[in-house]
Amino acid sequence: MRQTRTSRRLDDDRITEKVYDVRLLKRLLYYGKPYWILIAAAVTMIIIAALLETVGPYLTKVAVDNHIIPGEYNGLLTVVGLYVGVLLANFGIKYLQILLTQYLGQKIIYDLRNEIFSHLQRLHQQFFDKNPVGRLMTRVTSDVEALNQMFTQGLVMIFGDIFLISGIVIMMLSLHTGLALWTFSVLPILFVITFLFRSKVRAAYNRIRYYLAQINSYLQERISGMSIVQVFNREKEDFEVFKDINWKHTRAFIKTIFYYALFYPAVEIVSATALAIIIFRGGWLIKSSTVTLGLLIAFIQYAKMFFRPISDLSEKYNILQSALASSERIFKLLDTEPAIVSPPNAYRKDRLQGEIEFRDVEFAYDEAPVLKGVNLHIPPGSRYAIVGHTGAGKTTLFRLLGRFYDIQKGEILIDGVNIKDWDLQNLRSHMAIVLQDVFLFSGSILENIRLGRSDISPEQVEEASRMVNAHDFIVKLPGGYQFNVAERGENLSVGQKQLLSLARALVVNPDILLLDEATANIDSESEALIQQALEVVLQNRTALVIAHRLSTIQHMDQIVVFHKGVLREQGTHQELLKKRGIYYKLYQLQYQEQAATYSSPPVSGIIANKG
Repeated sequence: MRQTRTSRRLDDDRITEKVYDVRLLKRLLYYGKPYWILIAAAVTMIIIAALLETVGPYLTKVAVDNHIIPGEYNGLLTVVGLYVGVLLANFGIKYLQILLTQYLGQKIIYDLRNEIFSHLQRLHQQFFDKNPVGRLMTRVTSDVEALNQMFTQGLVMIFGDIFLISGIVIMMLSLHTGLALWTFSVLPILFVITFLFRSKVRAAYNRIRYYLAQINSYLQERISGMSIVQVFNREKEDFEVFKDINWKHTRAFIKTIFYYALFYPAVEIVSATALAIIIFRGGWLIKSSTVTLGLLIAFIQYAKMFFRPISDLSEKYNILQSALASSERIFKLLDTEPAIVSPPNAYRKDRLQGEIEFRDVEFAYDEAPVLKGVNLHIPPGSRYAIVGHTGAGKTTLFRLLGRFYDIQKGEILIDGVNIKDWDLQNLRSHMAIVLQDVFLFSGSILENIRLGRSDISPEQVEEASRMVNAHDFIVKLPGGYQFNVAERGENLSVGQKQLLSLARALVVNPDILLLDEATANIDSESEALIQQALEVVLQNRTALVIAHRLSTIQHMDQIVVFHKGVLREQGTHQELLKKRGIYYKLYQLQYQEQAATYSSPPVSGIIANKG
């Protein structure tokens, strides 16, 4: 079943429609537009190098026919000098051309990676809900690297092979048209072989890229959740699933090797056949004195040179097919339009009063409604608590306030302005959120609190940390504020991460503060520190607090109770208790659980409401 779900999520990686190479190539070449001067210089060098390569066999003909056979060695040294000069010039041109194409390829890939990452940052939250991280990582890494190979080794080099083949054809036809036509008689066979090879390899490379994305996605998910895998002894089952995906990728790759194993010998046979035709026909023509020995030697050299770039072209085609398969997926990503964007002439404001209003708000992630007809007005500077069972829609309210999702019906107003009319960055800059599951990035504590904002000084970070009671534990860590935080903050306790999250929220001085179960799943000592910190953080700003422990919200201005997506109750702690409704039952249930905890022996597990 797990394998089926993984495959279904990754269906977008499989290219089912015909890929139009010309369309993709045009779009890829567009990225070279800013560097057209460098491209022109590289192509010019390639043309010169191709022309220089065609001079060598001709000089061989001159040396044999004009000097070696007649025995006139006076000019032979000059011909040899020219030949060496051509080799040295060709070496210098190719050296510069390779440097230039590598530099050009890296610049283009640099721009493309920046564009992909910037585009990912603009995409809406629903996109990330439906696309595994591993698949997106494949776009920025493996797929972009395939394009790198195309720009540095494939596309520009193809011009060199084409010019070399053209130069060889012109030289052979100019030296002896009849012998050249005999040599080219094997080309129809070569075209048939190349056509069959091309169609098979394209399909194989599509499968390779598809299964590579599956491998990356599965690895990312399993490595991130390794603790769960090990706790539930899923190692063997997950290994079997991975082995199956890995074998499919290997099998697809082996198939491409099979096609190349057939193609290269086939080209060699055609090349050997062409040489045999030259020697056989050339021998008869020498006998009739219409062809010289030097010309025959030159033809043999040209024939060997002729089939070498054809073999190279097949290798370039290998690179090109891999790049086209990758570019199709990259462009699918880049063509995905963000569903949530700032409108033209978007509303902006330096500071917010903090007034929030929900008007008949309805929302569903897929089909099942999460919020139904929500009407709620939160005055500026007030503190509201949101409570309810799991799945009641509490966290969804926070996501809608930051406009990470758009509602299907109704309006959400901030300071009297519909959030769809706000500039997204400006709107979110006035908010801060503290989640139950704190996400910390690899790096120093200092950077985790200010999140790369250079306008926030270390002194401001320290002041915010003191206000939320985080400073004391930070200075005890090795390096203090420069302490290196492990991935996701694994080398810090839950309470320490929560205090850092509060400091992160306070240091930006938000007008609206959103706290999503900030005191859940922590010990009593950490909870006491966080409660003290919250008293500071909640001052002089509008605050919405999702509460797990009802004892922590008794002094809130208002408590809002949600049940199955509907706002069922609202009032102060005492008012709601008097109503003896949902809030009263939640409070009684929690009180009984706490009493049972202190009066009874420890049990194996306590089921607690974490709504």
